[in-house]
Amino acid sequence: MQDGVSRIPILRGLATFSAALAGLMMTLIGAFIPAAMLVPIFPLQVLSLPSTWQVPSLLLCSLIAGPKSGVIAGVAYLSIGIFHLPVFHGGGSIPYIFTPSFGYLIGLIPASWVSGQIANQRKMNDFLGLTFSAISGLLALHLIGIINLLIGSALLSWNGSFPEMLFSYSIGVLPSQIALCCGISLIALPLRRLLLIE
Repeated sequence: MQDGVSRIPILRGLATFSAALAGLMMTLIGAFIPAAMLVPIFPLQVLSLPSTWQVPSLLLCSLIAGPKSGVIAGVAYLSIGIFHLPVFHGGGSIPYIFTPSFGYLIGLIPASWVSGQIANQRKMNDFLGLTFSAISGLLALHLIGIINLLIGSALLSWNGSFPEMLFSYSIGVLPSQIALCCGISLIALPLRRLLLIE
């Protein structure tokens, strides 16, 4: 944390809450923005990626503001999607809990915590360290999602076999999400330096 903020508990709490609110807003907006990248060939082309900015937005919050802000933003996002607004990919509300993709949404919480914890370790304030932190959080998210797929395949009658769902929800999107982790590390690095985060 910042030196001045970490000494005054009320400022630390306010900074955590503010960062969580910013992370929530980024995640809500990021859920509706498809990811793409610029391909450096002439003429320049935009390659659409099979992902949105939802996961990278939350990981960015954790990389910059730490695990508490990321977890708060993740819990708030899930609460809004389950009880209030259809902000998830396939909608929202309580029945969404029984869909194959819900495990990946639950995985946002440990992903935020893991990436924030690793990013706050000493000597992690460089591009490789932040990328490692983001990818570690992403792997935690996919682990929770895959566990949900296994349990759901055994107990619920979802459309599709486990290998099909595994490819659709994890293997197919993982390379583009790893590329986005590199991108958010490039964004997080100057912001951490600007905010004097060691």
